[in-house]
Amino acid sequence: MNRPLPVFVAVALVAVASAQATPPPRPPFRVFEASIAEMRAAMESGRTTSREIVEQSLLRIARYEDRLNAVIVVNPRAIEEAEARDRERAAGKVRGPLHGIPIALKDNIQTTDMPTTGGALAFDGLVPPYEATLVKHLRDAGAVIIAKTAMTELANWIASGMPTNYNALTGFAFNPYDPRRDPRDATADGRPALATGGSSSGGGTAASFWAANVGTETSGSILSPANQSALAGIKPTVGRISRHGIIPITADQDTAGPMARSVADAATLLGVLEGPAPDPDDPATTLCPRPPDGDYTRFLDAGSLKGARIGVPRAFFYDKATPPGTTEPRGGLDPDRAARMTEAIALLRAQGATIVDPADIPSVVSPDAATNLLLWNTCGGLERAKGLDADCSIVFKYGMKRDFNAWLAALGAKAPVKSLTELRTWNVAHQKMGALRYGQAQLDISDEMDLERDRARYDADRAKDLRLSRAEGLDAVFRQHRLDAVLFPGASGAAIAAKAGYPTVIVPFGLVPNAPTPPFPEGFAAQPSPFGVSFTGPACSEPRLIALAYAFEQAGKRRVPPPATP
Repeated sequence: MNRPLPVFVAVALVAVASAQATPPPRPPFRVFEASIAEMRAAMESGRTTSREIVEQSLLRIARYEDRLNAVIVVNPRAIEEAEARDRERAAGKVRGPLHGIPIALKDNIQTTDMPTTGGALAFDGLVPPYEATLVKHLRDAGAVIIAKTAMTELANWIASGMPTNYNALTGFAFNPYDPRRDPRDATADGRPALATGGSSSGGGTAASFWAANVGTETSGSILSPANQSALAGIKPTVGRISRHGIIPITADQDTAGPMARSVADAATLLGVLEGPAPDPDDPATTLCPRPPDGDYTRFLDAGSLKGARIGVPRAFFYDKATPPGTTEPRGGLDPDRAARMTEAIALLRAQGATIVDPADIPSVVSPDAATNLLLWNTCGGLERAKGLDADCSIVFKYGMKRDFNAWLAALGAKAPVKSLTELRTWNVAHQKMGALRYGQAQLDISDEMDLERDRARYDADRAKDLRLSRAEGLDAVFRQHRLDAVLFPGASGAAIAAKAGYPTVIVPFGLVPNAPTPPFPEGFAAQPSPFGVSFTGPACSEPRLIALAYAFEQAGKRRVPPPATP
C-alpha cells in the first residue's frame, strides 16, 4: 500500500526540483574590459541598465583618475542622460548601436553641453555655439557622452618639443601601463615615465573609464596613443568622418577616428561617426562610399587573412636606411620590436596571408634627394621659420593659419580670441599662469604665413607631399606588389599615411621593454610598453583593413589590460 510522503519530505523534494530547474543567478555585470556588444546584450536582456553602466564608469574614473589624469571634464549630466536612454529602451525605442553606451571625446571636438578647450588656457570654459557633426551622429545613435579626454594642447601644434598629452589646463596625463613620473634628471618636468602617445588620449579607454573614445589625427595622433595604450585604433581616410566642429590644424590631413579595446568596438564606433550621409559642412565627406547601413561590423571575418597580400616595407620602418647625400642611417627597429614584428609576420603567414617581403616604398628608397621622402619633413620649430624652410613642407603651418582663423570666426561672439595673432598675444600675457611652459614656436611660425603671398609655395609643397606619399609612395608599392595592405610596426607609418590621407588600422600585439636613452636610474623598475601592428591601405579601404585587422587580432589575442587599473 502506497502511503503519502511526509509533508517535510515532499517540501524538500519540491525545493530540490525547483533548484535544479532554476539556473544559478548570474554575477553582476561589470564594465571592466566589457565590449560594446557585451554592454548592449546585457542591457537588452535586462541584466543591467545604461544608468548602472555609466555609474560603474564614473566610479572607475573616481577611483583611478588621480593617477591617470585622463579626463579634462566629466559630463555632469551623464547619469541623467543614461536614465533617459533607459526610459527610451523600456518604451521600445533604441536609437542605434551605441544606445546607452558611454563614449568619451577628445577635448578639441565641440559639444554644447560641456566646454571644448583644446587644452588651452585661453579657451578654458569655452562652450561653442554649435556641436561637431560627429557629436550629433553619436547622440543620434544613443551614445552617452560621458567625458572629454586629456589631450596634447591644440593637438600638439603649439610648441616644439612639448611632451605628448601635456596641456596648460590639466598638466600631464599618464599611461595606465605604468602611471609614474619620469625620474631622469634631464626629463624630470613631471612627464610620464611611459609615454602616452599623443595628441589624443587612450588611457581612459584602456582603463575601462568608458567603452571607447573618439580621437583626432593630423599625423599620428590616433595611431600613436592607440599603440601606447594597447588599443585598436582606426585612422580613417581623410573625409570619411566630418571635421566640422573640430579645432583644426590643417584640413589637408585632419580627421577624427575611433579608439577602442577591440577592432569590433572600433568598427562599431566608426560607422556611427561617419553618419548616414555626407556632411554639407565638410565637402570631403563625399569621397568614400558608405557600407550598407553604415555597419562596418559586417566585415569582421576571422578568415579574412587567407589569400591576402601584405607588404613589409623593410627600408627605414624595419631596417635602418641612409638617405642620399647623408651618412647617418635613420629609422629601424630595436631588437625587441624587431622580434615582435617577426612574430606578427609569422602569424599572418600561418593564417594564410601572402607576405611580400621586402615591399619597400619607392619614395623612401629613392636615390634622388629631391624625391626622397626621408629628406622631406614637415616644417616645425623656430629653426624652420620663414626664410629657413626651403627643405621642408609648409603645409602644417600654412594650414594652421588658414583653418584655425576660420574656426575662430565660426565661433562668432563666443570666440575668446579672434585670430591666431590674438591667441599668441594672450598666451604671452598669461605666461605666469602657465600658458607657455614649452613656448609657442609652432603658433609663431604658423602666424607668420601670408595666406595670399605664400599660397603658391603651399600649393607646391602640398603637391610634393601627395606625390611622395601617394604616387611615388604608397600607391606605387600597392600597385607594384598588388597589395591589400602594408604592415607597419607600431605607429611608424603614421606620417606617410597622414600625408596621403589614407586609412590605417592598428591592433595591439603585446608588450616590449620601456628602455629609453638615457636609461632610467638603477632601481627604477620600468614596466613594459604596449606595442601594436598597423595595416595601411589605399583611400577608402577601411572595410578591407578592418577585416584584416580583426582576423589578425583574433588569431593573436595579445592585448592585456593595464595592471594598474584592475
